[in-house]
Amino acid sequence: MATTHYALLKIHPSASVKEIRQAYRELSKLYHPDTTMLPTEIATAKFQQLNEAYATLTSEERRTAYNLKIRYSSIPVVRPLPSLHQSSAQNHAAPSSAYIDATDRPLSSGELFALFILGLTFVGCLCLAIAIGLTHGDTLIQPITAQPMPPTQPVITQPSIPIKNGMNSALPKKL
Repeated sequence: MATTHYALLKIHPSASVKEIRQAYRELSKLYHPDTTMLPTEIATAKFQQLNEAYATLTSEERRTAYNLKIRYSSIPVVRPLPSLHQSSAQNHAAPSSAYIDATDRPLSSGELFALFILGLTFVGCLCLAIAIGLTHGDTLIQPITAQPMPPTQPVITQPSIPIKNGMNSALPKKL
């Protein structure tokens, strides 16, 4: 039986939360009562120990209290030198959080299935829209045509000229 949570998860006490999570995932697949070949009682006990270790080590407060209990100091006496084979961006990586980024793990089969159904639905809707457009497109989109205007009667007006001597000066004069 493991003496510490770190030994149970097979990790070093200075492991990051990401490393703890990865070790927990691998071991939980091995010891889960539904997926293991071990007897149910042994598998359940091991799995409960894994859950307790994981819960303790992923909580910052509980991990600090546990480290004090086992007398592990997280402050290194000698700081390790950065590796010459790693880029400077990797050496100055942001501290890991308790949550996993989507890029840190592969997609599960359920997530892949959901993406497949989503893509299939999109393609189906696109095909349906094209089919409707081809079969009923002539009634939906009608070309704009110029319609002839009805003929109108031209109105001819003459300028009004004052009448002199009783005659309209706009009329042609007869000689």
